[in-house]
Amino acid sequence: MPWQEVSTVSLREEFCALARAEGANVSELCRRSGISRKTGYKRLGRYAAAGVAGLADASRRPATMPRLTNADRTARVLALRDAHPTWGGRKLRRRLEELGETPPAASTITAILRRADRLAASGQTHHPAWQRFEAPAPNDLWQLDFKGHFAMAKGRCHPLHLLDDHSRVVLGLVACPNEHLETVQCELTAIFRRAGLPRRRLCDNGPPWGSFHGGPELTTLGAWLIRLGIRVSHGRPYHPQTQGKLERANRTLAADVLATPRYPDLPACQRAFDAWRHGYNHERPHEALGLATPMSRSAMSPRPFPEVPPPLTYEEGDLIRTVQPNGLVGFRGREVTAGRALAGQPVALRPTTTDGVWEVRYAHQLLRTLDLRGPRAAQIEPEPGQ
Repeated sequence: MPWQEVSTVSLREEFCALARAEGANVSELCRRSGISRKTGYKRLGRYAAAGVAGLADASRRPATMPRLTNADRTARVLALRDAHPTWGGRKLRRRLEELGETPPAASTITAILRRADRLAASGQTHHPAWQRFEAPAPNDLWQLDFKGHFAMAKGRCHPLHLLDDHSRVVLGLVACPNEHLETVQCELTAIFRRAGLPRRRLCDNGPPWGSFHGGPELTTLGAWLIRLGIRVSHGRPYHPQTQGKLERANRTLAADVLATPRYPDLPACQRAFDAWRHGYNHERPHEALGLATPMSRSAMSPRPFPEVPPPLTYEEGDLIRTVQPNGLVGFRGREVTAGRALAGQPVALRPTTTDGVWEVRYAHQLLRTLDLRGPRAAQIEPEPGQ
């Protein structure tokens, strides 16, 4: 979404969090944010002095409270729980600490919630624990997918959800009218201009991310991302746990936002999404991060969005072939699949260290491996996730 449609204070807080990260390029961040370096450093100074309250146009910081009585602390716990109905004792306690208060123990907070009928009698729903993995650094891997669409008073909303694998920061949550290529490319362009580019993108195999025509095939969207310098990978079919972090964030989104009555239109959905994204990134303690907030582990991507895609380059020794309209290229009397999305574009056939085995590549991306050692060429697809 364009910056002007998102909370000003939220964007300023996100700017400060990224600018304070180790190794941050403040000048580049100011350029992406459309502000001068003087304004950027002024906001950083106000944030250091007064926190989020210093980022508002007018000061809204409450007066410092004296040590709370038991009744006061109970009221504060319940008020915070009402603002975040899905948070438990540990998250509430960490958030109260971040607000400068002296909260009771997490177990005491849980007891307060139970006495006030804020907890379901059946307790928490337990979900299976998947094998965990995590990208080593921010912007190494972004997970991307549509959350299941839902009805509004007028039409349907298709939430486009983009999350950083390492920090769990929700980089984008957009209320889209459909899941068409043009819509996705437009929204991703806006996010890339603001947040930069990741090294790799992980999606499932459904459109517009993946396509099957007798086998996995690169889509037009995937080809565009590769031209931007992003590695494109897909989860294993019928294994949503490959994108477990995004699936988990979607469950929180469903409980916090989508459980409410029907929204009237897309702008109303977007306002709810923006408020939720800010709370998820900046306020909600994350269990998998040791109760830190996602934004505390985030960093600005060092790779800016190129307004003009860079030219295709290949290595010396590559054999270059132009993809035919049917998605095939000819090689040594055989037809090799490159994909309809690459029709008219050059791909490279690159020999490997094994005699008779070749790689089929588009820019930096391995499309498949070609084994010519038998009577019929074997075309081997990359493993899911590569």
